[in-house]
Amino acid sequence: MEVTVRISGFFRDAFPQLIDWLNQADALVRSHSDRSAPACAIYGSAPGAYGAGLQGLIDSGAWENRSDLAEAFLNWSQWSYQQGADPHLDRAGLEQRLNSVQVVLHNQDNREHDVLDSDDYYQFQGGLSAAVERISGARPALWHGDHSRPQRPRPRPLQLELDRVMRSRMLNPRWLEGMQRHGYKGGFELAASLDYLFAYDACTDLVPDWAYREVCSQWLQDSGVQAFLRQHNPWALRDMAERLLEAHHRGLWQQPADGQLQALQQLVLSSEQQIETAAQG
Repeated sequence: MEVTVRISGFFRDAFPQLIDWLNQADALVRSHSDRSAPACAIYGSAPGAYGAGLQGLIDSGAWENRSDLAEAFLNWSQWSYQQGADPHLDRAGLEQRLNSVQVVLHNQDNREHDVLDSDDYYQFQGGLSAAVERISGARPALWHGDHSRPQRPRPRPLQLELDRVMRSRMLNPRWLEGMQRHGYKGGFELAASLDYLFAYDACTDLVPDWAYREVCSQWLQDSGVQAFLRQHNPWALRDMAERLLEAHHRGLWQQPADGQLQALQQLVLSSEQQIETAAQG
């Protein structure tokens, strides 16, 4: 079995010994087998660089298809970190490894946040999935590793993890009520979570239509939530309406409920007008 590790810039800088340990483990495996090629290969961003290159594309909308996101990931991930050598560019080696990847696993060791709480999750796991699909022509199996209880790790398919987060947090009335107690920042958190949901879908095509429909219904079409956003963060209201319309335009959200697209278009216009009026006043 071969393992390809895409290490983050933070772990590269904060825990350099992890790279050494992985390389030592690989050397030990090869010393007890007839392997000449590494069983474990470590790739990451350039020294001093962080992220996986997808956030700027998602935020700007400057991409046409999943292949564009894959290319960004490859460009940012082509640095090889091997024992006894300085980091060096190895795009060909990375592509060769990804051509045989069958499973993409992202581990999480705490319950302080979830996969729709940060751009890191979709950038690394979603970006790697898109890159594997582009190179091999096949979508890998996507898994989430819950290691919040080290004595009892719980791996589950990413699709189930996304479903769990949607139902337990994003569509949880208590969470929505909690966000409304935080004013502007609460509206920002709503918009950020929707952005991460959209971005995961753009990379993996795993978000079902019902998730978009319910976000639209329970967030933007709910009179109480909408009033909160208009008062405290009309920018988030506008951005979320635009993001949902973009999801439909790109074919990610294919079956909105009757009237939802028209309602979103009206929200974009009315919130934009509100923002402009406030700026002029």
